[in-house]
Amino acid sequence: MPNSPQHLHDVLVHLRRIIRATDLQSKRVVKACGLTIPQIMVLRSIEELGDVTVRKISDSVSLSQATVTTILNRLEDRKLVERVRAQKDKRIVNARLTPEGRTILNTAPPLLHEKFVGEFESLEGWEQTQILASLQRIAMMMDAEHIDAAPMLDINSPNI
Repeated sequence: MPNSPQHLHDVLVHLRRIIRATDLQSKRVVKACGLTIPQIMVLRSIEELGDVTVRKISDSVSLSQATVTTILNRLEDRKLVERVRAQKDKRIVNARLTPEGRTILNTAPPLLHEKFVGEFESLEGWEQTQILASLQRIAMMMDAEHIDAAPMLDINSPNI
């Protein structure tokens, strides 16, 4: 029966479970390798793209350029990335993984969203569309549709 208090209760419980799962995963990742999930995503993007600009990283991980710049600053402070000028156009500055960055990236555990991707891709197209529509509606109901968010499951990233 729609509009029942039990439906509302169940929806809120499941939302809380999702939030809790992402929170626990975030803590496990930080404990395992000392990096937040957004930091790992930026490192993986640099590894995949090679010497790359902030804009390309930003597009790759779906975070604002300002957020990526903050992440790069922290990673550079930890000697995991370095910034280098492009050979052809010295005005362009690229991010590059350091050997330490490659090493720590290899210690990073699989991320929660990677399991989700496999599960989601195994669904029928109509089920994927239904889930997407429901999540878009939930984001709208929570005034969250314009919040900067990467396509990864992470909740607690105080150090971005």
